[in-house]
Parts: sequence; structure tokens; C-alpha cells
Amino acid sequence: MATAHNATLPIILRNAVRASPSDVRRKNRSLIFSLLFPRHQYSRADLGRLTGLSRVAVSDVISDMIDEGLVVETGTETSPSGKGKRATLLGLNTAHVRTISIDLSQDQLIQCAATDLLGRPVQRMEVALGPDNEVSLDAIVQIVDQLRSELEDDRFIIGIGVACPGAVKDGVVLESTQLGWRNADLAALLESRFHTPVTLVNDSVAAMLAEHYFGQAGANLLFIKNDRGIGSAVLVDGVPVVGDNHASGEIGHISIDPVDGPPCPCGKRGCMETLLSARELRSRMRDLDTAHRTQVVEDAGRRFAAALAMPIGLLDIGDVCIYGPADVINMAFLESAQRELDAMSSSQFHQHTVIRRCQMGADITLRGAAIAAVQAYITR
Repeated sequence: MATAHNATLPIILRNAVRASPSDVRRKNRSLIFSLLFPRHQYSRADLGRLTGLSRVAVSDVISDMIDEGLVVETGTETSPSGKGKRATLLGLNTAHVRTISIDLSQDQLIQCAATDLLGRPVQRMEVALGPDNEVSLDAIVQIVDQLRSELEDDRFIIGIGVACPGAVKDGVVLESTQLGWRNADLAALLESRFHTPVTLVNDSVAAMLAEHYFGQAGANLLFIKNDRGIGSAVLVDGVPVVGDNHASGEIGHISIDPVDGPPCPCGKRGCMETLLSARELRSRMRDLDTAHRTQVVEDAGRRFAAALAMPIGLLDIGDVCIYGPADVINMAFLESAQRELDAMSSSQFHQHTVIRRCQMGADITLRGAAIAAVQAYITR
């Protein structure tokens, strides 16, 4: 009888293309930067051990990033024995380069800021819109132009990051029901005007990046942004999930009452955004007393958790972070949502999922857009 043997069959790669030196260098640069970001310090030897890169490769990348003003020598490490030469530590130089960050997600407001390498605003500007004013491309160009004119030195701007509600891809706003845009090539417009690379990112993804790097999140997160509308973003093993059509996280337009729900600008009825957004809940609570306001919020928390139970069970995510105004995303909402989610998803094989309120503050989307621009610059 013939004996079957497990064998590894050779894989023939047709038309395989070897990575160019510039590709390798870009990957090395991105890897080293990710280890230092946002506040870590390592010696060159540490970076070599952590990345597996040679001493020459590490020194080459570090030398370039020091010349660009991205990295700085921060001091020397403490030797446990107190003997021998102490290694020089490296960290990010947050004070040198700048990004321009734009937040288009807020109601009747365009926010723009010059930010440092960690996305912290160092100079800002706002344009308040009237109730009948729409966000226009010209208004965005004007606010960036004005902010840049007031900077002491704009030579070190490495990119422009824009956070926009809706589905975005390759610098184009494919569709944003909040802004009323479809196929708006915002990145091309800004790049042609300012000759600076532009990174366009969904506003929920931007906010999630800020929560991931500077908030309480770990490598796996379901982030919900509930204010003007409802959007979400998913982080798995530290990587944002984009989706086949770059529309991952558009839960605001999932219908939870397709028959009797109110019409939505997307064309359906009963979308979550039309029933449970902060704007809608505030409108519903406007003339109610405290007890009935609490009832509205608790009911919203239950319906919210019921809608999230399926993706949470599918992805087995234990951290749900909700960003929104305190009068809506409050303890009544969170406790009601937690009870409902526990009742729907608790099992022996699923870890307990915690629903919590985001503590990052009003600049979360601005910071996230800046982080996206920095990451794009590093890998460009």
C-alpha cells in the first residue's frame, strides 16, 4: 500500500515584482516611526532588536528622520550597572513639523487647526455657518488659506488632513448625506490650491484614531460617533477596517424601522440616524420634563444596544466607545445600553463587552485627521 506523505508544494509566482529599494526604505521608515509614535523612546540598538533591521538600515532611516525634523535625540538611557557607554535615546520631535487639520463633521461649523506631530492644535480657526448655509468647497479653501497666512512659518507643513462624514475613497467624498455631497474630489481641489498632500478620512475613523492613540482603547475597538449623525469605525489588531467599498462603519443608515420609521436622506425609512442621533433625541426631548427626558434616553440606549449586538457578537469585540454630547450619551443611556447588550450577547464563550463614553473631548476629530495626515506622510 502506498503511503501518503504531506509535502509542501512549491508556489510559482508568475510576473512577480521584487520590492524596489524605495519600497523597502518606506516600509522600514513606517515601522520605526510606528514604534516611536506617539511618545515612546528607544535607542538605535533597541529599534534594531524590535524590528529585526540591521544597524545600518536603522541608522539610515533615523538619520533621514532627524534631518526632516521628525525625530530628535532625547538623552541617554540609564545603565543598570552604571558602567559602559550609555545608548542615546530617540523620540519624536513634536515641535518642528505641522499639519493642517480640518473637521467637517460638526453642525453648522467648519473647524480648522494647525497641529503638531501628535495632532494637538497650536493655532485654530472656525467658520460658523447659518442654519441655511451649506459647507461649500470654497469655504474650506478660504479657511485653510486664512490659517496658513497667519502661521509664522508654513514651510514645515507636511500635509492636510480632512475628516468628513460619509463614504470616502482616495481623496474623494463618494457620498455624504450630511453634507449633501456626491463624488466630490476634495483632495484634488486642496492639493491644486495649496500644493500640499491631502489625506481625506471618514470622521468616525479619524475620531477612532485619536481614541486609539491618546484615549483608553486597545488594539480592538468598536467606536461610535453620535452627534450630528451616527457613524462608527472598527479597529481590529490595531488596523482600521475600511470595507470593500470604503463604507465600513456606516451604521447610521442601517434601517431599524423600515416600515413606520421617518424618511432618511439616503432614500430609506427608519435609519438609525433618523431615530437615535443626538440631534433627533434632543429634538424629541426639547419640551419634556426630567423624568420623560430620561425615559427617552433610556429607550434610545436599549435600541442602540440591540442594533450593536450583532456586529459585537460577530467580531467578538470587548470595547465599545461612544462619543457624543453629555446630555444624550450620559449614564442613563450607557446603563440602559449595557443592560440590553448583556441580555442579548452574554454567553460562556463571549467575553463581557463594556460600553463606555469617550473622554477625548471636542478636538478628537481634528486630532484624528491630523494623525491620518502624519501617517500618510510617513508612508508616502
